[in-house]
Amino acid sequence: MTSLKLNIIANYVGNAWATLMSLAFIPIYIHFLGIEAYGLIGFFTTLTAMFALLDMGLSATLNREIAKLSIQTESAQKTRDLVLTITTIYWLIGIAIGCIIILLASFISTHWLKSVSLNTQTIEHAIIMMGLIVVFHWVQGIYTGGIVGLQKLVFLNGVMITTATLRGFGAVLVLWLISPTLQAFFTWQLIVSIIHTALLAIGLWRYLPSFPQPARFQLYLFRDIWRFMVGMNAITLVSLVLTQLDKVILSKLLTLEMFGYYSLASMVAGSLFRAITPISSAIFPRFSQLVAMNAEEELKRLYHHSSQLIAVVIFPLAVGIAFFSYDILLLWTQNVETAEQTYLLVSLLILGNMSNGIMHVPYALQLAYGWTSFAFYVNVIAIVILVPLLFLLASLYGAIGAAITWLLLNSSYVLVGIHFMHRRLLPTEKWQWYIADVFVPLFVVSVIAGIYKWLLIINNHGTVVQLIMLTSIFVSLFIGVLLSTPQMREVCFRFLSRIKTYKFLPI
Repeated sequence: MTSLKLNIIANYVGNAWATLMSLAFIPIYIHFLGIEAYGLIGFFTTLTAMFALLDMGLSATLNREIAKLSIQTESAQKTRDLVLTITTIYWLIGIAIGCIIILLASFISTHWLKSVSLNTQTIEHAIIMMGLIVVFHWVQGIYTGGIVGLQKLVFLNGVMITTATLRGFGAVLVLWLISPTLQAFFTWQLIVSIIHTALLAIGLWRYLPSFPQPARFQLYLFRDIWRFMVGMNAITLVSLVLTQLDKVILSKLLTLEMFGYYSLASMVAGSLFRAITPISSAIFPRFSQLVAMNAEEELKRLYHHSSQLIAVVIFPLAVGIAFFSYDILLLWTQNVETAEQTYLLVSLLILGNMSNGIMHVPYALQLAYGWTSFAFYVNVIAIVILVPLLFLLASLYGAIGAAITWLLLNSSYVLVGIHFMHRRLLPTEKWQWYIADVFVPLFVVSVIAGIYKWLLIINNHGTVVQLIMLTSIFVSLFIGVLLSTPQMREVCFRFLSRIKTYKFLPI
């Protein structure tokens, strides 16, 4: 069986590098293109995020089914047929989505987006390029889902590192040496997207179990998976409304300049998910296997272990960035106006993302049991209550109102959603999750961050001193949350004992 630890480590290396590549070059993009053009790039990010969610549940379905088939004998032909069937459907849907975006390019450029310095023709050409790129981003989801189901995450992250490097460094070189224009930027993104898709497709088919007969398109395979797929489709539709509606509304209400600031804040806050997905993508197929084997005790242990690992990873990052967002943005961008326009947005959005992130392990548990209706109904209730609130607060307070709504939404999930989920799944584990896995480490890390915020004034010092101070703060937060989570503390002490045994440390 594939090592869960190795997969999580591979995920973290890949996601850390991808995060670095996505964030490091943003100030350079803004330098070459301007904040309005970056607002258009933010609109592109919204489009790709929307269609990544709106995948009709096929990628999660393929992930789950491959994980289940991997513990069955003589399932090679069925696995290959399932992959061919779902990927074919995925390509057809992706092409249709790309055509729709291209057809709407003129309308979006003239009637939706508001620009001062960019002409409508430039915006329209950029949106056409976005439509082509979205096709490949869309199908990458299904190949990724299949590779994750096979638990070949070392390969997957190798591809991620390669393409993220090409996308980041390559875009800077294109803007610097060839043409500092949106057309050049999106042309390079299209080239990298094609390369990324090809590598994922080759990898998936390479790692599938071999069989003498070629794979066949078999619609009957949907008979066994349609319930789960429809449930996932319903969840993704309502999730699409909840997670992307703020950006859609703000892209209409705000100028491209102000939307650029919101996009920048969303990018910074969204980087937190890079720290979450390595764990959630590794544990979902393992959860599915344990549920199929009825190994409930092992499932409970992994559930709490994964939840506390999520807490150790994201609590120091989210709380630290929320408390020191202005200092971090000023140090990163070296631009006072950019820091002032975005720091409060970053603080609100990243706390909302933190609340969303700690729900990933419970959500993976639900999907492993095939229970999709719960997440659907929870999200429908959230839409009924919070979407009107989003319209109201965004209209009154603009970007700040949308960020507040996002924080309220995800906090409600944690406080209410988990309570009802554990009435059906692992009912004896609810309070351990709330207290040991979440609230105690969150309280500890918040107290430590508050003390540092009260004692230190970071931006009064030079760049090197600021870096040292911020690094020390985040290390302290990490140690605090590590020692406050029982299972992670045990892992840490066991590791230190092993070091002592080998006499590498004079303890």
